Amino acid sequence: MRQENRGRGRERPQWPALVVAGVLLAGSLPAEGARFWRWQGQDGAAVYGDVPPSGVQAEAAEALRYRRDQGPPVQLRLVDRGSHHEVRAGNRLPGPVQVELRLRGGENVTSTPAMPAGATVPANAEIVVARLYATDPRRAASFDVVLEQMPGDPRARPQDYDYRLPFEYARIRVDQAFGGSFSHDDPQNRYAVDFAVPEGTPVLAAREGVVMQVESDFSGTGLDRERYGGRANYVRILHADGTMALYAHLKPEGVLVRVGQRVRQGQQIALSGNTGFSTAPHLHFVVQANRGMRLESIPFRMYGALGELKFGTGPALAADGG
Repeated sequence: MRQENRGRGRERPQWPALVVAGVLLAGSLPAEGARFWRWQGQDGAAVYGDVPPSGVQAEAAEALRYRRDQGPPVQLRLVDRGSHHEVRAGNRLPGPVQVELRLRGGENVTSTPAMPAGATVPANAEIVVARLYATDPRRAASFDVVLEQMPGDPRARPQDYDYRLPFEYARIRVDQAFGGSFSHDDPQNRYAVDFAVPEGTPVLAAREGVVMQVESDFSGTGLDRERYGGRANYVRILHADGTMALYAHLKPEGVLVRVGQRVRQGQQIALSGNTGFSTAPHLHFVVQANRGMRLESIPFRMYGALGELKFGTGPALAADGG
């Protein structure tokens, strides 16, 4: 997902770029959504915490909703150093994000390095992407810079891996597999699989990794691509080789992990649903890699209790282990 947040001198949430018009954007970074628990204290009052107390039975603790992260993962900060301005990119995700800085407009300004300037911002870090100088120091400079961002490190090299089926099953039905014409016809989703599972089915991590992004407070669904094509509840997990698995169309309030949490293969991470651009309850699973400011899906091998699953191309097929 390429992210752009437009607006002169302020950021506006969307997934792809920040515009700075010669002003300081140094506000605090909003916190990623987190999981909280609610239980009844000894005095009968409601108590809230990020983990249930050891003395409370699991069924007595209630998981509360995650909130969608407000704002882009990487935010711009412009720092006046007197002789020049530093354009800094701060990444608040627990995984790398690639950025590209462009000078969209300006007067009496030059950049080091020359724009477009690219960089990969490490997890939970801030770096200087470029320095802006007045071409003629005797005159004022003005500038308008745009930062585009993409999750993942473009240097990632996917490794061969045996993914497990992301749910327990008696029978597997695939509504759309590799190259499906309904919505798997773009690079990000060409090697995605849509598993037909009832809403509320426990979703399991197909591979161990670190939770990079979540969203679980979206409840809309329908076939209006403009309205729902870019929205759905999801969990994005970063793997050791730099690839990322996306589990999408999850149930509202159905995310059971938090950003930064390390999960093991087979661990429950969510509940399946029917949110976003969707015709029926299902789980959308895809493995993606950053290929240089663009996400591309990559083929994967997946195993169930009966062996490797065979995913053909086309809008639908039945996939049985064997």
